[in-house]
Amino acid sequence: MTDGNTRRQPPRKQAAALSYDLERDPAPRVVAKGKGLVAERIIEMAKEYGVPLYEDPALVEMLVKLDLGDAIPYELYQVVAEVLSFIYRMERRARDGLL
Repeated sequence: MTDGNTRRQPPRKQAAALSYDLERDPAPRVVAKGKGLVAERIIEMAKEYGVPLYEDPALVEMLVKLDLGDAIPYELYQVVAEVLSFIYRMERRARDGLL
């Protein structure tokens, strides 16, 4: 029971980082994940190092449940492939001076 003065806390920011080495990895792997301040730091570091960011709260929710170093499960292959395709296209456009 609440007294009417209880405030709901806003959802904490979440972030996950993937790495994919086509020659070594069978699938993309989770290399960083976190909530709150850790998530903010992951995002900050990605920006500092020019790592592309892609926002998908539903995907992040699933990725943060995986252990660090885990390959993404088969169920996420399609959505992660779409994310990687988007990122590769953006990188190509930036390299070609189209952004």
